[in-house]
Amino acid sequence: MYKKILVPLDGSELAECVLPHVKAVASGCNVDEAVLLEVIEPIPLRAQEGGANNDALQNASENAAREYLAKVQSKLASDGLKVSIEVSWGKPAEAIIEFAENNGVDLMMIASHGRSGVSRWVYGSVAEKVLRSSHMPLLIVRPPGCHPSV
Repeated sequence: MYKKILVPLDGSELAECVLPHVKAVASGCNVDEAVLLEVIEPIPLRAQEGGANNDALQNASENAAREYLAKVQSKLASDGLKVSIEVSWGKPAEAIIEFAENNGVDLMMIASHGRSGVSRWVYGSVAEKVLRSSHMPLLIVRPPGCHPSV
């Protein structure tokens, strides 16, 4: 049923709580491939004006993302799953949806950080934005110990 799963990660342990679910779905559905995606938000112009070399900052960000994803990739691949990694630039929710639509993804699996109240309003919810804007199946996993307010 599902051949290609997209797993957006942001480098946090909370985001990685989706990984056991990825393994379970992949083995139960004979998934061909899982794609780990990290989206890097562009460096604001104000930060660039401080004299920092924008290209060097962007390269460092992308290298750090690829290094992180490679570690996660090796964990998942050790269970026999074909795993690829991708790094994208832009607003996270938009980049996730665009990648999924342009790369034959059948299912997205994403962790929700479980924010509520003011922090949710301030930081927004990438998972919620993806849910509202995407037209493909999406599995959202809440982190252990998350007790959202009702």
